[in-house]
Amino acid sequence: MPLKCGIVGLTNTGKTTIFNCMSSTKAEATTYAFSTTKSNLGIIDIPDERLDEIDKIVHAEKVTPATVEIVDIPGLAKGSSHGEGIGNKFLGDIQQTDALIQVLRCFDDVNLPHVEGSIDPVRDIEILDLELIVKDLEMIERKIVKLEKIARSGDKDAKKGVDILQRYKDHFENFKSARTLEMDEADKRITGDLFLLSDKPVVYACNVDDASALNGNHYVDAVKEALKDQQAEILIIAGELEAEIAELDDPDDRKAFLDDAGLPEPGVNKLIKAAYKLLNLESFFTAGPKEVRAWTIKKGMTAPQAAGVIHSDLERGFIRAEVIKYHDYITLGSEQACKDAGKMSVEGKKYVVGDGDVVYIRFNV
Repeated sequence: MPLKCGIVGLTNTGKTTIFNCMSSTKAEATTYAFSTTKSNLGIIDIPDERLDEIDKIVHAEKVTPATVEIVDIPGLAKGSSHGEGIGNKFLGDIQQTDALIQVLRCFDDVNLPHVEGSIDPVRDIEILDLELIVKDLEMIERKIVKLEKIARSGDKDAKKGVDILQRYKDHFENFKSARTLEMDEADKRITGDLFLLSDKPVVYACNVDDASALNGNHYVDAVKEALKDQQAEILIIAGELEAEIAELDDPDDRKAFLDDAGLPEPGVNKLIKAAYKLLNLESFFTAGPKEVRAWTIKKGMTAPQAAGVIHSDLERGFIRAEVIKYHDYITLGSEQACKDAGKMSVEGKKYVVGDGDVVYIRFNV
């Protein structure tokens, strides 16, 4: 099952506008609260300048970026965990994601009322966190009941499981997310089947007005202050500005637009890269005259596993991987030059593929 990143937030935060900037699939953005009744699934191309640098050497017929799935989950509201705004369905959609981008409204617009009556992104974080925590608490309590029945028969594992779950319960009852609970990895496995909502890693996207695209504003400052102890990644993105950039097909027009705005690159590119990192993903490359391509892998994958991402036959019949480090490939200028310089290594089944590796798979089926 492919990894998914969900875009979440309260209604009327500009979430869908940002989704449309990121995804090849476009969704309808409206100014009406709770007007959307289903989540939108899209595919993101991962911006990677290394692909173009490799292609300058190879001159392939096609250049294909790595991709990842993204889900635009309609705006939540206070009470979603109890079904407000068909919130239970949307919380279920969040459960199926692996990481979250929380879009925070950090702009004023009298024509776009906030569902809570005022602009306060810190309060919005607390509202969404609470909804996730309440839902997690319900799931934890149900599992405690099940394990207590088993523990009464003398099952020691069940008794230990109840003790661990009770720690989660106490933590949630203090309005704290699962992300902030210090727990051994072995003990965390007891909740693996619950896919806790508040345990998912989060990057915060502060959606600002055009004038605040470069340095943010007082709303962004408040978010940074509120999250300063959480080591959270906070990005500034001007959704409306990004939407205008996304409509420009000509690279020169985009560059001119970005220069006028004082931005080195579209903010949405930073957001996509942050989502990729949040999902613990990285890319390796294959390069040939027909195609230069980036492939998405989970960090820590071995060479046969990475080969399987290309095709299951490659994993099944894996013999070896011939690997060139990206820096060596670009510096020396060709596959042959890397071979001549001894910069192509031959790796076996235990080799862990590194981010940016240029890989040639040898296999036999």
